[in-house]
Amino acid sequence: MSKVCRQLVEKGLISEDQLAEAEGMATSLGIRTEDALEKLGYVDASEISSLQASEYGYDAIDISVIEVPQAVIGLVPESVARENVVLPLRIDGDSLIVAINDPMKFEVIDKLRFILNKEIKCEVAPNDAILTAINRHYGQSETQSVDSMLQEFTETAIDFTQTEVQEAESSSMIADSDGGSPIIKLVNLIVSEALNMRASDIHIEPFEDRIRIRYRIDGKLIERDSPPKRLLSAIVSRIKIMGSIDITEKRRPQDGRIKTRVGTKEIDLRVSIMPTNHGQAIVMRILDRDSIKIGIRNLGLSEENYRIFQNVIRRPNGIFLVTGPTGSGKTTTLYSALGELNRPDRKIITSEDPVEYLLPGINQVEIKAAIGLTFASVIKAMLRQAPNVILVGEIRDLETADMAIQASLTGHLVFSTLHTNDAPGAITRLIDMHVQPFLVASSVMAVLAQRLARRICSKCVEPYFPTESDLQQFDVTPAMLETATFMRGRGCNHCHHTGFRGRVAVHEQMLMNSAIREMTFNREPTQNIRRQARLLGMKTLVEDCLDKALTGMTHLSEVHHLEHGGH
Repeated sequence: MSKVCRQLVEKGLISEDQLAEAEGMATSLGIRTEDALEKLGYVDASEISSLQASEYGYDAIDISVIEVPQAVIGLVPESVARENVVLPLRIDGDSLIVAINDPMKFEVIDKLRFILNKEIKCEVAPNDAILTAINRHYGQSETQSVDSMLQEFTETAIDFTQTEVQEAESSSMIADSDGGSPIIKLVNLIVSEALNMRASDIHIEPFEDRIRIRYRIDGKLIERDSPPKRLLSAIVSRIKIMGSIDITEKRRPQDGRIKTRVGTKEIDLRVSIMPTNHGQAIVMRILDRDSIKIGIRNLGLSEENYRIFQNVIRRPNGIFLVTGPTGSGKTTTLYSALGELNRPDRKIITSEDPVEYLLPGINQVEIKAAIGLTFASVIKAMLRQAPNVILVGEIRDLETADMAIQASLTGHLVFSTLHTNDAPGAITRLIDMHVQPFLVASSVMAVLAQRLARRICSKCVEPYFPTESDLQQFDVTPAMLETATFMRGRGCNHCHHTGFRGRVAVHEQMLMNSAIREMTFNREPTQNIRRQARLLGMKTLVEDCLDKALTGMTHLSEVHHLEHGGH
């Protein structure tokens, strides 16, 4: 164990259990324990940097506020800076001062000394902060704006109006994989810009005279630049080639998957193509593997919900359902639960459509309905593999629901998702699918409904006091006001002037008990089950969101949005 990790424990910043979890993750992923602690969200990258720096006698710096002169940037080629994650800062006599994440990377320092023929001195900064600074200082691919790319298109005389097939087969403009052609540069740029802006989806939509490009950031769509319509066929063909999708098919919806690398990160993109009256529209879902490694403690569960959640996932059998609309974080929640249960003494099998993230140590099966590989047939095969835990991607029909329930009743712990608006609605949804009420009552252990609320930006957060009408609208009592801390974001570059950066999950967790089982058995309506669950202490989605607004985690506007059906 490194001295830095030991210091983190001694200072009380992490517990021994958290350190053990990080060491296990570091071993399985082949990374440093410090990096695993950061990925799990147990400690901030800047805290690790400052401890590392003091441990080895270096200075820790805030690289986000440093502007490096172009003459110094020019000393280190961009490829060298990106490959080794180092940034030149300044010249000090015959030495070059560089920012580096780990001052013990002697091979990197030796390489720089050899390439530049200078003595190298180090200052310490977090890895992500250095990458952001590299993007800011080097004027090439990652930081070049879409505007300048589009300017290049306008000035070139290349004719993009050939058919997709000719372009794909004969034009080096698309077929090149070296990233040298304008179309390849543009598509790569769109993906890397979306990633840098923390987008979850990229939407490329054709209209009569333009192509609209939008990124979904923290659940909201933000419009970017509009390339001219004549580039549509070239952009579509390039994306289809990256995703191994048939470029001759233009009339039917198509799906594919792209594996690409942006900087040092490997990124998966799930591609959906749909024909519209102005051409083929594309949505690319960015699947960032780091986003699912957050751990149960960081899901945003209240103390009470966290306790129930931990108890439920440790039961030997039964069904645990997570509900919510698309993009509400259901997969992240379930994968966090699987990550917690993923031990050598347990066999875990998942059936997913499609497999979005690869989980080490877990058997994952992709549904392929075209060849008869459905959820129901996979569950049947799974049970012969003697698993302890099963994840069924989604319960869509009676056959899948029946198989999942049979699995839970024969001694398996089953996780699955449903598309319902709240937790009590999951019970009536299963009965509406014609599952026998006594089977639902005896197999379902708990239902967790989930939404995502935007988190206030940590850089521009400021206290404020809401208006009297706001307090009345959300039934904020004087007792609540005594302990409330209302916050809002002013808006800054860090959050693209929205006042929000990142999201936090809000939950509604319903634990089954004898009263609710009786109501399920009698096919009582959702509102009766909801009333009973609330009597037994269930907090609704809106109440959980209000709690988070009262502690300054999110804003009252997000509570309002949730009340009116937002997610």
